[in-house]
Amino acid sequence: MAPVLLVDSYSLFFRAHHALPPMNTSSGRPTSALYGFSTALLKELREQRPSALAFAVDAPSATFRHDEYADYKAQRERAPEPLVEQFAPLRQLLSAFGVPVFEVRGFEADDVLATLAAELRQREQPTVVLSGDRDLLQLAHGTVSVTFLGARGQPARHYDQAAVSERFGVPAWQLPSWAALVGDRSDNLPGTPGVGPRTAAQWVSRYGNIEQLLAHATELEPARLRAVVLARAEQIRQNERLATLRCDVPLGPLPHVAPLQAAALEAVRAVFRELQFKSLEARLDSLCAGLG
Repeated sequence: MAPVLLVDSYSLFFRAHHALPPMNTSSGRPTSALYGFSTALLKELREQRPSALAFAVDAPSATFRHDEYADYKAQRERAPEPLVEQFAPLRQLLSAFGVPVFEVRGFEADDVLATLAAELRQREQPTVVLSGDRDLLQLAHGTVSVTFLGARGQPARHYDQAAVSERFGVPAWQLPSWAALVGDRSDNLPGTPGVGPRTAAQWVSRYGNIEQLLAHATELEPARLRAVVLARAEQIRQNERLATLRCDVPLGPLPHVAPLQAAALEAVRAVFRELQFKSLEARLDSLCAGLG
């Protein structure tokens, strides 16, 4: 059964910006992030031949995580102007594909993707999430897997349930508890001093989640970390809440995913021509075969 493809649009977009040298049209419009995004997406479409597709983007507003923790992602720098100039054509490109593009105020794109993944998992529909955000790896279980794009041109890695457990020492659904202890620099979640990935994995494997771990804090080994964990109990609880993706985002009426149509690819081709992506136009031709 062909999978559904769910795309973490801004994650791919930002990855491309950092991976590629500056590119511009003949009139001087910056296009490097758009080009890298398009290249990664077309590669996945060609390899996966998905039965349906959907995009998620972050809304330009604070989320419930910012409401709870004012410093959430506060360390991130403002997007440079050449990247900001590419946001509008990115939206134009996503629209051209003719499939749902979700942006929900108060939630991150990650929560949208988690909600979509939960719906598809419940239907036992094979699903691939395309992202460069480690937070999305918690979705890799059941019929859902994650294709994780490496930073600065590193090869992508495909994560299913087994691959997540092999790398982190805990199953995907326990990654928020693991991250609550080790922290997450990209989200500005502070780690627990002295608690590394291996210790966190051992504790989470034994106790299941942060609340149970804290209930047994006086039993933790090594013993020198017991007082450290107890002193930071509320921070660790908050980290777990912030790291856990929501699966209840209101997405509106069904269908939430849609098949890619040949007519849409012609709309994409028109956008590519406007952006002067001549090398990418040819890649659309192979995708048209078998589409309605």
